[in-house]
Amino acid sequence: MPRIHPFKAVRPTRDKVSLIASRSYEAYSKEERKSRMKANPYSFLHIINPGYKYHREINGAKRFRLVRNRYQEFKEDGVFMHEEQACYYIYKIIDRDHQEFTGIIAAASVEDYDDNLIKKHEDTLQHREELFKEYLKVVGFNAEAVLLTYPDDKGIATIIEEVSHTRAEYEFTTTYRDTHYLWPVCDREQVERIKQHFAAMPSMYIADGHHRCSSSSLLAQDLKNENQHHTGREPYNFFMAYCIPESHLAIHSFSRMVKDLNGLSKEEFLIALDEIFKIDNRHTEFYAPARKHDFCMYMDGAFYELSLRQKHHVFSTALDSLDAQILYTMVLKPILNIQDLRNDARIAYGKGKNNMIAVKERVDKGEFAVGFSMLPATVEEIKAIADEGLRMPPKSTYIEPKLRSGITIYEF
Repeated sequence: MPRIHPFKAVRPTRDKVSLIASRSYEAYSKEERKSRMKANPYSFLHIINPGYKYHREINGAKRFRLVRNRYQEFKEDGVFMHEEQACYYIYKIIDRDHQEFTGIIAAASVEDYDDNLIKKHEDTLQHREELFKEYLKVVGFNAEAVLLTYPDDKGIATIIEEVSHTRAEYEFTTTYRDTHYLWPVCDREQVERIKQHFAAMPSMYIADGHHRCSSSSLLAQDLKNENQHHTGREPYNFFMAYCIPESHLAIHSFSRMVKDLNGLSKEEFLIALDEIFKIDNRHTEFYAPARKHDFCMYMDGAFYELSLRQKHHVFSTALDSLDAQILYTMVLKPILNIQDLRNDARIAYGKGKNNMIAVKERVDKGEFAVGFSMLPATVEEIKAIADEGLRMPPKSTYIEPKLRSGITIYEF
């Protein structure tokens, strides 16, 4: 019974929302950030990159304090307003390809995360957890929602349909041609109905935001220990989440590119692969996998279709049958000697629907010796791995939607 509650969001005034909303900090190049901040004094980037004001890079605790200062300035200047009552927020995105994502922004329980009612499928890095925990502790707010998913629910869908027929509080289109809509749901009867529908679910799953969940858990533990009057109802016991039905998720795969063949010639590498895959040289014909356990490989000017041999179709866990895991355990680790998928400098990743075109360009330029792609993981695979308490390899999924920062803010 996950506790998915309404909360009093801090959010932009209606006339400023399109100016404030930004992609995540890492989504921009340094040049893009500088250009956007110069052109737009209201961009949320000014809050999360406070050193811009002083024409220098500022890191660590000093940066965290300046982020807090800049956020308070935006509030004092009337750029943000604070919701007077706890609400849910229906948020819809229609992207440039006319794909629609609709879900509910709410406060999810840290305790439910700790108790595995909110289930994980990725490992987290301790130093990143600790760093983001300290960031949250200093700035006192979170502007990026964790993406949670749940099986399609008719009751919640009905409420979303009811509300979305009314005028949206926000409606704006970005320069990336994505259109965003937001409806606060503050009516007590509707709020209670939404809460009860979420409470009836046995569990929810993290689609994106594992480090944010883990950092929120660490923060809650710290603040609980510091609060002699802890009740469990304090804002730090929750984190901001965008709850979206499974049918509204878009899951893409990451390609893998490796700088060298670990001392093997092309022919020796193909012979090693032949033990694992049926290999079809497609030459210059572009190839994209059409079924599970098939892979595209690009090397030395040619595309190859790799089909996992039937004798290897023996899987004892949900993780064993994941294509990203198969590629790691059967090719990257034993043949190419890629032991650490997170930190080995010989491997890089690309994301997107047609990323193999970019992989081809980088291999042709000599930046990498070989590239691989596969079909995306499915929601069912992600859930099965989480249910078994297992963890997917890093960069196994690229999941949309990606929300804009600064549209709803959760304060502790």
